Amino acid sequence: MAAGPWGWGPVALALLLALLLGGARRLRRRYAAGGARASLRGRAAAAARMDGVRALLVTAHPDDEAMFFAPTVLGLGRAGARPAVLCCSAGNYYNQGEIRKKELEQSCFLLGVPASNVTVIDHRDLPDNPAVEWDTRLLAAFVLKHIEANNINLVVTFDAGGVSGHANHISLYTALRQCRDQSREPQSSSVNWKISESTPFFLSGRTIFCRCNT
Repeated sequence: MAAGPWGWGPVALALLLALLLGGARRLRRRYAAGGARASLRGRAAAAARMDGVRALLVTAHPDDEAMFFAPTVLGLGRAGARPAVLCCSAGNYYNQGEIRKKELEQSCFLLGVPASNVTVIDHRDLPDNPAVEWDTRLLAAFVLKHIEANNINLVVTFDAGGVSGHANHISLYTALRQCRDQSREPQSSSVNWKISESTPFFLSGRTIFCRCNT
């Protein structure tokens, strides 16, 4: 039987209104949930910011910054940190140290590190040589001096295997471990270290991150 003007018509209208109201409520809940998630993402992004962080990448040779740490340096810059590079040799294994120092500055510029934040240690006891283990005490002294002179509060260097197994790389890891261990002794250092074996956000290869408060 067909619905008259006062039969099924009002019922159908009521059902339609109920469906529309229910859909509107679901949409409001969905938008509210989406807004909450966006807010959480915004807070997480803000927490990941590293404004005020003065980061020091400690490398062994010119080209290490590009071969092993480019994503790390770029990520630090994007997060608001101020990266600097301390290179512990001129890379003179093939008697091209002066050329490689210039290449280092150019590479760092492309990574967002100005030449004023690039330092090269050219010391006769720290030769570019894969067969030579560097003096870790000498290295530690250079690094700590640079940290304190520049108010560094984040240090990045190689892992225990030197990433590539290079003896000079491994010496850097050992030296920074010694810095961290010595700083735990009373009155041994003004630097407090916190080391994480893996930091996924800025990890490039396998990298050691040392947090320190000067």
